[in-house]
Amino acid sequence: MKIAVPTAEGILCPHFGHCEKFVICEVDKDTKKILNKEECVPPPHDVGVIPRWLSEKGANLIIAGGMGVKAQQFFQQYEIAVVTGAPAEHAQKVILDYLNGSLVTGDNACSH
Repeated sequence: MKIAVPTAEGILCPHFGHCEKFVICEVDKDTKKILNKEECVPPPHDVGVIPRWLSEKGANLIIAGGMGVKAQQFFQQYEIAVVTGAPAEHAQKVILDYLNGSLVTGDNACSH
């Protein structure tokens, strides 16, 4: 499984479309460990571009602070699960918290 987290300076960025990089981690769900980590600069933000790009990178899940409904629909088309309302923490902490079932999410930080 590969989990993508949009970041700015290594911290989860509140809106995925405005991030500097994506941290993409291959994880083992059974052992709850990160197997490897890749930091990638995304293509320019445009409708539907990032979901397709993350699909090509093999992502199965994106954890974001906020994401609009249309973007969520694009991710669904590429069979990438979406978690929103994640806190602004280091990407690896967010991923490990998710794997351990301790990720506390709040409201979706995006209203469009």
